[in-house]
Amino acid sequence: MRTRGAKRVLVSGASIAGPVLAYWLTRHGFSVTVVERASGLRKTGGHAVDLFRPAMNISEKMGVLPRVEERATGTNRMTVHREGARRPVRADLSKIFSAASDRHVEVMRDDLSEIYYDATREDVEYVFDDSITTISPDGEVRFENAPPRRFDLVVGADGLHSNVRRLTFGEESRFSSHIGAYFGVLSLPNTAGLDGELLMHVGVGRTAGMYGARHLGDARALFLFRSERELDHHHRDVPRQKELLREAFAGLHPDVDRWLEELDRTPAFYFDSISQLHMDTWSRGRVTLVGDAGYCPGPAVGGSTTLAVVGAYVLAGELARADGDHEVAFPAYERAMADHVRASRAVALSAARTLIPTSRLGVSGLAQGARLISALPAGPGRALLRLTTGSARLYNSMTVDDYPPSPAVPRARVE
Repeated sequence: MRTRGAKRVLVSGASIAGPVLAYWLTRHGFSVTVVERASGLRKTGGHAVDLFRPAMNISEKMGVLPRVEERATGTNRMTVHREGARRPVRADLSKIFSAASDRHVEVMRDDLSEIYYDATREDVEYVFDDSITTISPDGEVRFENAPPRRFDLVVGADGLHSNVRRLTFGEESRFSSHIGAYFGVLSLPNTAGLDGELLMHVGVGRTAGMYGARHLGDARALFLFRSERELDHHHRDVPRQKELLREAFAGLHPDVDRWLEELDRTPAFYFDSISQLHMDTWSRGRVTLVGDAGYCPGPAVGGSTTLAVVGAYVLAGELARADGDHEVAFPAYERAMADHVRASRAVALSAARTLIPTSRLGVSGLAQGARLISALPAGPGRALLRLTTGSARLYNSMTVDDYPPSPAVPRARVE
């Protein structure tokens, strides 16, 4: 496809959606610059994310699927300790994953970001340690450090707390809907020797888990908890976030107490609310949003990584299909993604209720349901999972148009 309209595109954010979008835009003949606030690729520990079938298919088209599969966490077993119960429940995660989706991989978020970046760095201009300060209607963009430049289009791929969204649409509070839960992730020594196993402790309103990926030298601890009120914290106030995490998980189990002791020593920590974004439109003038910046269904519970990969692919494809005319492409992109976004929000709410039970019955149901699904043969297990969660229906039924790149554009090398 040839682009007769917009050709110079600025993308803000170099995590997941940004590099995927940059990859496909360059394949369609656009010139792409990616600006990232961090001084380099974010290697902050991160957590495991899921790529379901549509994102796997897109990654395969990019030529990076072997690397993604090579970096899979390999987590295939789960041990669940219920607060107040003596015996743990054990489940076969490989059976649960295969029942949920016929094509799926779990991979560390930082690894995935690096893989997508490597697939684009030969063809895309990356500007690290900088951020957008203003975006004018005529396409002039000002930065914190670099001199002003003019672009045909600007895309915010800069996450839940998007700077581009704030500059273009206003403060985050206008669009963010808190669903009553929070999550935190920290890196810690793998003293338990976990290899392919997820160790979980579940209580009413709080869930903590620890796992180690095959290629990691350390482990990750993930914390999910409920709060009826929005907690007083800023997304960059790390000491306050650690304090909230300690308060929420005090007394759950000695294992969890030991994990929390690592908060003052961990080299990598992340904490945020589990919030959804609801916007009437993701586009205004020359600016649009992709991934969590525009339609986050809920970090850690909503399949946002798959949605970001799909959204980036669709946005690039619609821009190419419209020959770079954003007035045609942006509405087409929003129409193509609308049903996927709505469904992902509903799935996220359901997943949050399951993963962070609100009653002792829910705690027992989470553990026993996982054991039952993993114990059944593949066919009945898949049927039961479809009855108890919407995620399998959503991701297995998600369809995406094919947007073949221009044959005149050379394919980048993928090392």
